[in-house]
Amino acid sequence: MRDTGNELQQQAIDSWQVIRNRFGLIILSFLLVFATAAIITYIMPRKYRGLVEMKIERMQNKVQVFQRSTDDFMAPSDVVIKNEFESITKPETLYPVVDKLDLQKRWSMPNRQAALAKLRGNLDTQSSVRSDFVTIEFYDQEPGAAAEIANAVAQSYMTRRVEVESKQKQDALTMLGQQISEQEQLRDQARLKMQEARKKGGIVGEWFSNGSNSTAPGSTLRTKEESMVMSREQALLQADLEVQSLRAEIDELSKLEGDELVSRASGLKLENTNVTGMMADLNKLQVTREGLVNAGRGRKHPEVIGVDSQIILSKQLILDAVKSHVAALQTRLEFAIKRHTALQSSNEDAEKEMFDQQSAQTDYKTAVDDVAYIENLLLQLKSSYFETKAGLELVKSPATIYAIATPEGKPAKPNVALNLVLGGVLGLMLGIGLAFFLEYMDTSVKSLDDVEKFLGVPVLAVIPKDVAVLHRASGFNPDAEAYRILRTNIEFNRRNPDANCITVTSGGAGEGKSTTLCNLAFVCAQGGYSVLLIDADLRRPRMHTLFDVSNAVGLTNYLTTNVQLEEVVVRTPVENLYFLPSGMLPADSAGVLNSQRMSELIADAKSRFDLVLIDSPPILGVSDASVLANEADLTLIVVQHRKLPRHMLLRVKQTVENVGGTVLGVVLNNVDLRSDSQYQYYTSYYTYYSPNNTAAPAGHKPEKRKKQVAPGQVAKAVSAPSNGSRGDLF
Repeated sequence: MRDTGNELQQQAIDSWQVIRNRFGLIILSFLLVFATAAIITYIMPRKYRGLVEMKIERMQNKVQVFQRSTDDFMAPSDVVIKNEFESITKPETLYPVVDKLDLQKRWSMPNRQAALAKLRGNLDTQSSVRSDFVTIEFYDQEPGAAAEIANAVAQSYMTRRVEVESKQKQDALTMLGQQISEQEQLRDQARLKMQEARKKGGIVGEWFSNGSNSTAPGSTLRTKEESMVMSREQALLQADLEVQSLRAEIDELSKLEGDELVSRASGLKLENTNVTGMMADLNKLQVTREGLVNAGRGRKHPEVIGVDSQIILSKQLILDAVKSHVAALQTRLEFAIKRHTALQSSNEDAEKEMFDQQSAQTDYKTAVDDVAYIENLLLQLKSSYFETKAGLELVKSPATIYAIATPEGKPAKPNVALNLVLGGVLGLMLGIGLAFFLEYMDTSVKSLDDVEKFLGVPVLAVIPKDVAVLHRASGFNPDAEAYRILRTNIEFNRRNPDANCITVTSGGAGEGKSTTLCNLAFVCAQGGYSVLLIDADLRRPRMHTLFDVSNAVGLTNYLTTNVQLEEVVVRTPVENLYFLPSGMLPADSAGVLNSQRMSELIADAKSRFDLVLIDSPPILGVSDASVLANEADLTLIVVQHRKLPRHMLLRVKQTVENVGGTVLGVVLNNVDLRSDSQYQYYTSYYTYYSPNNTAAPAGHKPEKRKKQVAPGQVAKAVSAPSNGSRGDLF
């Protein structure tokens, strides 16, 4: 959460910074748009307003035939009002106003369409939120005409709506009359169908399941034949069970033979009552035979043979009785089958007859329901017909006017205050939008991060805007602290102490390169360094103007003749600071600089001075700076804040490196501290050295650094005249 808050705070600071940087553009945009709005407002024609306030009545447009909720026919209030006030501006409403007031002739229009267009262009309708009130406003240069036309529009709307309502109701009456006639014909046809179905079904009275005579739709008719059908079905079921029982018994007996059939005879329901006695006699004979056998009589014993004869006779009699029983069962089965067939045939005929009768009764019931439904529908249609007819004769007012339009004393358009406020707001919005757009499109160097990100080298110093030449200022100057920071950073960033020859270049002209080098030489001399400042900008030399000396004799003389260094070096009024002017400008400056004589000059100067600072021309477009970057130990790039695009700055570095030079760092120059508050951290010495702060009292001078003399070096600095004349320096 803290990181998010810090990020939002930083974004707000950046946005405010953009506004401050482009404040002039914002003010200019504001003034231009505001002035434009004022001029347009001034030249706009003054128009008066005619205002009508009325309440729209939410009349029911549809004819309600069936009893339903009125919500189905009543739209929401906002929809109704929206539709109605939109209809006010329709041609059907406004053309009668054009014709009634003869607006075509009054406004000198070529046709009715042009008059209608002007009428609609000056007409405005508004509705209140969640309210049935609407306002009609018309604007005209004549106050009386504005009120007259507004009232005419309101009256035309009301007349038009009454006509629409009446036409809709008349159409509804016609439609209802046709529907009533059609339904009456359908009712007569349904009654005929009902009578035919009643005759076909043989219905004497309207007998229903509840025993009452009712014609309510949905009732069910029944007849007395239903119970008879149910009895026949039960008899048919019993006959079917009897046939199945007889068949099962016959099938079971037909499977038995001889003794098995005789043994089952006792369990059968035989019609011959003697069978029971014969079964008893058979059992006695079998017991007697068994007794004889047990007594030791053999099978051929006369007594055993006699008993066997009697047993065979008894079995034969029983078997005959059983066969007679089976024959009787067969006869019963045939009779049962005939009876079942007869019952089934009779039942089918009865069911068919009953089905026909029920179909006729169903047709009758359907016809009764149809008649009842049509009668009910006719009742509703007739009720709606008479209600609509009564509503047509008593037309309700479509709107209630609460305020008619009257001529106003002052014009309503243009609204001067509103136009000016909108112009001011739009101007500010345009200015701020342009500011952010230009900031987005601006690819120049804006911050230290831009330099270090694209070049990969450190920013050694941030130089404020409008810094003067330090050696010309009197007293204590806090601007010198920026160059002292530069001096300190140079000391710590050059890895080799012997690399004391530094050339200063820039990407383009006017970036403050010469002033930066002059002030750097001044603070280095104040710090105790013996400094030689060489003006090697042989295209547009400027350094001599900063020291108020002539450049008639200087570097070019030394490089093209055999003069000694002492003859061209000037001792400045600043202690420890010496200056070599450019000399007369040659035709081929790059060729002069790219010579053995120049290499010897740099080598000689490095051995005599603690620092050798060379001012070179801009490196982009000319080759002089490339030659000097190759000859010098280090190269310092001066970049003007918010001037060169980032890709051009990268090209400056690449150009230096391509010729074998070493980029020491970048000086960000001409920074506007008032608009770019992010740099105040790097220039806080202004506050620290303010007059109210006693950290740097008046007359304070920094401690001078003692000149370091290399072994074997002879330094014979001779006092020079204060006007910067040349002297014997070595």
